Amino acid sequence: MIIGKIENILQRHRELEEEMASPAVTSDPSLLEKLGREYNNMTRNLPTFKRYLEITDQIASSRQILNSETDEEMLELAKEELDALEIELPECEQKAKLLLVPRDPKDIKNAILEIRAGTGGTEAGIFAADLYRMFTYYFEKKGWGAEILSSSYGDMGAIKEIIINVKGENAYGNLKYESGVHRVQRVPQTEAQGRVHTSAASVAVFPEADEFEMQINPNDLRIDLYCSSGPGGQSVNTTQSAVRITHIPTGLIATCQDEKSQHKNKAKAMKVLQTRLYEMELAKVEAEESAARKSMVSTGDRSAKIRTYNFPQNRVTDHRINLTIYSLDKFIVGDMDEMIEALSIAEMNERIQG
Repeated sequence: MIIGKIENILQRHRELEEEMASPAVTSDPSLLEKLGREYNNMTRNLPTFKRYLEITDQIASSRQILNSETDEEMLELAKEELDALEIELPECEQKAKLLLVPRDPKDIKNAILEIRAGTGGTEAGIFAADLYRMFTYYFEKKGWGAEILSSSYGDMGAIKEIIINVKGENAYGNLKYESGVHRVQRVPQTEAQGRVHTSAASVAVFPEADEFEMQINPNDLRIDLYCSSGPGGQSVNTTQSAVRITHIPTGLIATCQDEKSQHKNKAKAMKVLQTRLYEMELAKVEAEESAARKSMVSTGDRSAKIRTYNFPQNRVTDHRINLTIYSLDKFIVGDMDEMIEALSIAEMNERIQG
């Protein structure tokens, strides 16, 4: 059964190589990027799969020699080889089984990350800015690219809302666990008495919508232009570079005023709108799936309190898997792998059991 699944994956890997070399794909950058993500994801697992097939083939050959050979020296060599292979087989088989557990096909997509200040006034906005820097450090360590699609700032460097397009291998698969309410406990910059306060920020992560997956009818859009109202030099309040796009059938709205160019603002706003429409469609499917399998780890409930950052005790706690790491100082500058790997393993165990 395992061998059959592995052979199907190897066949798909060969098909992807052929598809990616075809003129129809090489001339379409977005399709090439999508197939490339699937290809790279498979390539990473091939050594384990190929080694498993090698071990099973060699075990069969050794057993055949033991059943048919009469030469004592050959029998001894075959017995030694078989013993070594049978020691290696269980660990390799377990690795292969884990890699064969069905993963969410959206995991290999790029991601849209939204951070919004929650309860707690200016301190909540400062914490949202801290989360943004934390994720930025994490992206740098992963070698991912990040582009701000929309942003809104408050006083003292606070962030009211920021939307980022994150491009990288398994970006959504790694970041999806961050959706939910993040809570901070510390003495705020705005607190004169030195008392510890609690405030919060919400994070939402969506898979990026590929253009060919979410086509939008131009007739369904209303595009309004207006003057920017934030940083941007002399063009602010004099040039109608800011863009607001309304999707009339759903009422969804996306805005962007970060760029001086109206064209760039429109492109970014369209990316946000496209992703929100895609997320709306996914939500319908996931609502049906969650009735059958409710995941505690990758919950779609963005009002759920998922993590607490306690600065006085230098700890960060994820409430979904009851994991506490006593190195918040490192975590807040992007050293997040231990937490994300633990969440990934928890989700994988859910899938195995489910």
